[in-house]
Amino acid sequence: MPGLAWNRAGHMVSGAIAYDDLLRDAPATIARVVAILRKHPQYESRWKSQMENISQPDQDRLLFMLAARWPDDVRGDKAFDHPLWHYIDYPYKPPGQPPSLPGLAPAADDIVAAFKRNVAVLNSTAPDDQKAVALCWIFHLMGDSHQPLHATSLVTTQFPTGDQGGNLFFIQADPLKPGTQNLHSYWDGILLTEDQYIPAGRRAVSIEKNHSRGSLGELSRRPDFEMWMKKESFDLAISTVYRRGKLQSGPDRDHGVALPSNYHAAAKRVAERRVALAGYRLADFLRANFK
Repeated sequence: MPGLAWNRAGHMVSGAIAYDDLLRDAPATIARVVAILRKHPQYESRWKSQMENISQPDQDRLLFMLAARWPDDVRGDKAFDHPLWHYIDYPYKPPGQPPSLPGLAPAADDIVAAFKRNVAVLNSTAPDDQKAVALCWIFHLMGDSHQPLHATSLVTTQFPTGDQGGNLFFIQADPLKPGTQNLHSYWDGILLTEDQYIPAGRRAVSIEKNHSRGSLGELSRRPDFEMWMKKESFDLAISTVYRRGKLQSGPDRDHGVALPSNYHAAAKRVAERRVALAGYRLADFLRANFK
C-alpha cells in the first residue's frame, strides 16, 4: 500500500511535540536520544548541514523532527526502506456487503511486527548506528499507528480485495476546485503540507495548545502499540474516515466524488488529536527507555 502517514510535515509535527514534551521534565532523555541519533549512518550526509543552519536548542528539536520523517525520506533505498512496515490491513466490510466477499489477512511483516522488531534492536547490545536507525523507525511508526488509514482496508463490491487504505478510494476534496485525489493522500496532508522546520514547529505548538496532555484521556491507558492500531485507529477509520460505509468513492482517479460539506472539519479535528497522541506517546516511550 503506497502512501505516507502522515506526510513528512505531519511526522515532523509529532517529533516536535515529543521533543517539546520531554523538554519540560526530561532534558536528560533528550540528550541521550540525540547522542544516539547523531550516530545514524546518514547523519553526516542527510542531516548535519541542516543542523548547522539553526541555533541550539532548535538543533535538537529539528533532529527529532528529521528522525520522525526519515523512513519516508528513504523510500526506495534498498538498504533502509521497508514498505510493508508502515501499515496493517485490518479489513473493514461495512454492513450490507455480501458475505461472499473474501476477508483480508494482514501481512506478516506489518507495522505491529516492525515496531516490536525495532524496539528489540533498541534494547539490545547492537551498535549505536543500528540503534539510531531503529529509533527513527520507532519515531515514525508511532506516527503511522495514529493515522486511521494505516490500520485498515475497505472491502466492498467496489473493492473486493480492499482499497489499500484509501489509496484506491477517489474523492474530490474541495467542490470549488477541480481535481481528484485518493482518500489516503487527503488524510496524509490534512495537518500541514510545508515540511520545513519553522512551519512544522509552529503547527506542533498550536496543536499542543489545543490538545494538552491533560485533555487526552487516552494517555491514561496502559501503553499498547497494537491496541492503538487495532482499536483506536481502526475504529476511527470506520466512524470518521469511511463514515460507517456511507462515504462514496469515484470509479477511478479521474472521477472523484465530492466529500460531504462537514467532512473536512471533522477529519481535521481527529487528525490533530491523533498526531498529539502520537507525539505524547513517543515522549512517554522515550522516557521509559532512556531513563
